[in-house]
Amino acid sequence: MVKKTKCEYCEKDAIGYQGFGCCSAYVCLDHADNLVLALKPGEKLASGECYFERY
Repeated sequence: MVKKTKCEYCEKDAIGYQGFGCCSAYVCLDHADNLVLALKPGEKLASGECYFERY
């Protein structure tokens, strides 16, 4: 079960997590990168230093 997290930019419910090398954040629908938005719920994507996860 996924713990309810809040967007680090606006405090809305987070839909996923995105990490770019040294920067990472839990993000809502409004602040998510297009790569997070393209994932289906439960999917993860890792490429080099980037990591994306959709809840």
